[in-house]
Order: sequence, then C-alpha cells, then structure tokens
Amino acid sequence: MKKNIILFLLALASLQSYAQVPDSTWGKEFDNYPTFKFKGLFQARYTSSLAKDVDISGLHHEAGKYTSNSFALKYMRVQVQAAISRRTEVVALVNLADFKSDPKTKVLENAYIKYTFGPALGITVGQFRPWFGIEETYPVDIIKSLDWSNQYSEFGKNGWTSFQIGVSASGKTLVGKMPLQYALSLVNGNGKNQIMDNNSGKQYLLRTVATLSQKYAVHFGLNGGVGHVPAGDVYAWGLDVTSTIPLSRKFFFDVQIEGKQALNHALQAATEDPGPLGDYRMRGVYVLPNLRYEIKYKNLGAIEASCRYEYFDPNFHLNSNPRQTYTPMLGLEFLKNYGARIQVGLQIDRYKHQFKNTNTHNGNLLIFQVQSRL
Repeated sequence: MKKNIILFLLALASLQSYAQVPDSTWGKEFDNYPTFKFKGLFQARYTSSLAKDVDISGLHHEAGKYTSNSFALKYMRVQVQAAISRRTEVVALVNLADFKSDPKTKVLENAYIKYTFGPALGITVGQFRPWFGIEETYPVDIIKSLDWSNQYSEFGKNGWTSFQIGVSASGKTLVGKMPLQYALSLVNGNGKNQIMDNNSGKQYLLRTVATLSQKYAVHFGLNGGVGHVPAGDVYAWGLDVTSTIPLSRKFFFDVQIEGKQALNHALQAATEDPGPLGDYRMRGVYVLPNLRYEIKYKNLGAIEASCRYEYFDPNFHLNSNPRQTYTPMLGLEFLKNYGARIQVGLQIDRYKHQFKNTNTHNGNLLIFQVQSRL
C-alpha cells in the first residue's frame, strides 16, 4: 500500500511538471483577498404512494397501518466559498435538513481546500465528491430528474461516488485539437464525516472526459477504479456519453447515458456468513433524455420534460434481482439558472422478484417538488 501511495504522489508530480506553470504565488497578490461567495439551496417535496400496501419509502406492508403520503424537507444547503489567493480556495457546504434525523456522518458535505496551478492541474484536499461518472459533475439542484440514480447511491456506499475524504488532482488540456478533462483521486472510501478510515486500504479513481463535438456538446467519459478493503481487492469501471442538440433557437434536446460495474463489497460486508468477495457484483445503466423549451415569459424561464429509465442489479452474479425504474418528470424553471423550480414526477419501480414486507417490492410514487437556489 505504501508503494501505491508513492506511485500516486509521483503521478501528481508528473502532472505538475506537465502543467508548466510558475512557482507558487504564496505571499503575492494578496491585497484583495480573501473574498467570499455565499450560496444556498432550499428543496422541499410532497410524496404520495400510489401502490396498494406500499409506503412512501417503498416498504411493503402485508398488514397494518402505514404512511402513504408526507411533506418533507430534503435540502437546506448553505455553502461558503472563500478565495484566499488567486490560486487557492476553501469551500464548505452543509445540509441543515440532515438535522431532522441522526446527524452523525451527515450535515457536513463539502469541506476542502483547492490550489490551482493552472488549467492543467488543480489539487483538492479534504472532503469532496470525486469524479466517477456524470452525476458527480453537477449539483443536485440542476439534475434533469427528481433525484440521483439508484446506481449512484449504491456506488456511494462502496466508496466510488458521493462525498468521500481524500485528495484529487484534476484539470483540462488538449489532445491534438480535442479538449480533455481528467480527475485522479485517492480516497478512504468509507464515506463522509468519518473520524478515520476503517482500514488501511485506499481506493484510486480516474475519470477522463473527451469532447468529441463542440457543436452538439458530445462528451465521452471513461471511469476506472481499484482499491483494497478488509475483504480483499476491489474494482469499478464505467463509461458515459452526454450530448445537447439544439432543435431550434429556444428548443433543446439533451441526453445522458451511463453504465457502471463494480464489486459490491458493502453488500458482502452486510451479509451474514458471506461468500467470496468476487461473487458480489453490481452493475447498472441509465438513459436520461430531456426536452427543454426556453419560453422566457416574465418570470417563467423554461419548461423541461424528461423520463429516465434505469436498470440496476446489486448482485447480478450470485443472486440476481434487477430493479427497473422509470422516472417521468415535468419541470417549470423560474428566474434564471434554476433560481426557482417546480417539478412533478413519478417514480415507478419494478423488480424481477418481489418480497412481501420488504423494500424489494414494486411501487409507484408521486412527487411534487419545489426548490430555490439562493
């Protein structure tokens, strides 16, 4: 493991040399620093289960009472971004809505410092979202659906996505005339707000994104990761494509396609008397087409309609039971840059095998959601 860490540091050093930037500006040009930016997000929703004997969490009830509808506060985020020099920034992001339940390992989301040598290289240290797919590249308030995908949540439990603690090198360059972005990360892999790593192993993640077409904003991403957990060596990989096609001056069609596969070591660790780690394999794919009409009438900026289809199997090799999820959605964007948005949609879940009195059961969920970016 020490050898791997040394190799990672040597890789960062080579990237720094490639960037060909001047020495650190520490102590220089500090007259106008620090500067601060404050942002926020409010997001609340009403959910109603349309399936008989299934509550709003997706749990089936063979008998007895259950909660079929509820109002909920999902996000009340506050972010501060402090530029302490021309190249250095410190970011903190908290979700105050997490206080509604046990806040342990919650609330604090982003907490990192980033030093940017130049466009080709920036170093991030702390708690952040390492790049490993499309969904890590944008915040929840501008996603084209109602929530993160099922595979994003499961890969987060396994340390590949969501908020992790570690270090990352990222930047952009040209390969010939083709723009290329990359992110190379080294993380603990045991989630956010942890006192320490739960083992001596680390997880290494690499993402590259090539821009294949500027006109239609076609981006092709490759993701790969390896690591070590108490049960043994783990891996993950994935690929994705995004594109935005202007159909007219105000009418746009964009699409996201993503697929991932990995060992599900979180499931193996949670299984009583588990088998070999290599038997626990997960994979998923989703397609998210979205139509956007920029109406720009008074405060109404745009109308969006999307329908994400997702196929995810958390254990396809040993005990396959894929979950298919359809999420049709209609959204109204007010102000600009999603300053305010109203969404209505359905989450339709279908399992190959259903089990009574569990969350592994078909369900239909109606969701009304309002949000405001502050």
